[in-house]
Amino acid sequence: MDSMRRKEKIIPTCNNSLCFFCTLKEPDSSLRTVGIANFFREMPVRDDQRDVLVLSSLWNIAMSQPNDPVFPSLGIFDCMARLINKGVNDRDWLNRDQNIYIPYYAAHVIGSYTMNKVEFAEKAVQSGVIPPLMELLRGKISWVEQRVAVRAIGHLASYEKTFDAVAVYEEQVVKLAMKLASTCLDVVYVNFVDKKKRLKYHCDLLTRGVGGSETENRKAEEWASQLQCWSLYLLNCFACKERSLDLICQKNFLIDLCYIWGGLVNETSPAGVGLIRILCYSNTGRKNIAESKEVIENLCNLSRSSDDWQYMGIDCLLFLLKDPDTRYKVIETATLFLVDLVELCSLLDRKNLGEALTRTLLLDYKETKLKFKNKKFQTALEEIWELKVEKRKGEIAMSKEKMEEKRVFVGLIKQEAKHLFRLGEVEEAALKYSEALEACPLRLKNERMVLYSNRAQCHLLLRDADGAIRDSTRALCLSTPPNSHSKSLWRRSQAYDMKGLAKESLMDCIMFIHGCIKSERSKHVKIPYYAARMVSKHMDATWLFANSRLKISTSQVNNASNDEQRYDEMMKMVMEKKSYLSGLSTIFEEPIHVKGGSRREPGRARRRKKDVCSSMNVK
Repeated sequence: MDSMRRKEKIIPTCNNSLCFFCTLKEPDSSLRTVGIANFFREMPVRDDQRDVLVLSSLWNIAMSQPNDPVFPSLGIFDCMARLINKGVNDRDWLNRDQNIYIPYYAAHVIGSYTMNKVEFAEKAVQSGVIPPLMELLRGKISWVEQRVAVRAIGHLASYEKTFDAVAVYEEQVVKLAMKLASTCLDVVYVNFVDKKKRLKYHCDLLTRGVGGSETENRKAEEWASQLQCWSLYLLNCFACKERSLDLICQKNFLIDLCYIWGGLVNETSPAGVGLIRILCYSNTGRKNIAESKEVIENLCNLSRSSDDWQYMGIDCLLFLLKDPDTRYKVIETATLFLVDLVELCSLLDRKNLGEALTRTLLLDYKETKLKFKNKKFQTALEEIWELKVEKRKGEIAMSKEKMEEKRVFVGLIKQEAKHLFRLGEVEEAALKYSEALEACPLRLKNERMVLYSNRAQCHLLLRDADGAIRDSTRALCLSTPPNSHSKSLWRRSQAYDMKGLAKESLMDCIMFIHGCIKSERSKHVKIPYYAARMVSKHMDATWLFANSRLKISTSQVNNASNDEQRYDEMMKMVMEKKSYLSGLSTIFEEPIHVKGGSRREPGRARRRKKDVCSSMNVK
């Protein structure tokens, strides 16, 4: 009898006939199926404070089993769409209990089930998920819901069978995605990161109740980057089909794309340059990109960096140079950068990339030289011609004995250059390195790499940042694999730092440290202090919210300045009327000077570069 009572206490009873968790435990599969379908049908029209727990569980299931057809076949999409509509249209319900979480979870469930399966995406569209998702995309609740809405709509737009359903809202979708990509970092910074008092449900969603403000900041950085990158992904879906290109190719937005690089958070997303490359596939895109000097310069800087997306910068420039309508708009600027890459053998899966660049740049060589009077451009073209045509032609028949003689001769000049360098005769040393490079055969790649790198060091000491970048880039093109010569990476990092190009300097420095870690055999890796200092400097400058913080700081300073001005005017009036204020003393107070934020925020690194930052314990 006692044992029976104990069992009764252990087994809880549930009186709710529409309990989702009890329905899931139903052993009879047919009853379970009917029960789940009934639950999805009834959930949006009832008011149960436990619904948020159900949505949280559905979110977990959708994230872990996105390809399971059970829930999509039983009406989950219709249920989620109706819940989002309820949240958008019924504010009293939304603010009651914990219902504020429900629209977020509902949109996330839709996005998770539609990211892999086109048949699920079709069911979702047929269930009417797009209109409520559009409401969230318009910002009817907050940026947190916009993040999952743009993700879900992006998945639906990526399939041929459901693209047209999204394209019904084409102009609005494209404009909203462009606005989100350009402004979402400012929105997240102002509404969350810079706020001392944050919305509780935002904090809960970001951290799942684990961690304090530092964890919240780190997750906010990650989510803001995802919101930006998913907005670009949605735009990609239209750009790939050459839809709404006139909207996407607006000059200001193209410039914005150059500075959308995902920070050091979303290492798998090419961010802004990914969309620029897609635009380069079309005539309209190439025409608009070619007319923006700032976009071209950013692509050129990317092409000479160790960023993971370097090849995309090169691809874009090749597209523009091969198009007769855009070639002569970009060739002057592009040649000054690409001349340093003509000895690049391969990059990822792109073989003989240097040869492709050479052929493209030397197309109509004589006519091009006559067409442009820019001396630097003409010199760069002549250098490519001399290096890749004349010098190569002269070395074809060179014997092994002659090659060895050249090697010895170059070695002697190199020793002279080193001697001059040690004596402090840096300019003379640079000239000697130039002499050695002229004499050095193209086949002696390792020797040429060292000569270029050493000359880059001379340029650094002479405060010639451009010369240092050119020579270190050429050395890195000759290294095996490309971009792996540590000294050249560090020298180019310093040169980029001199020019104020923080992102490029940071990437080279991290790659330099990565090389140090790989070459260090001992367990205790010693990272050079000067490299750690460079990373620390640029992690703050390239932080995802750096520009947003700067805007807020500038605004605060301007407001403080206006307050001071108004205060001075008021005190002037008081002093002028002082004779009428007998018996009252005027109290002067120091005006409040609002200082800009100086808090250093954590960053994240790309791919293999994550290991570097973690080993340095960069905060």
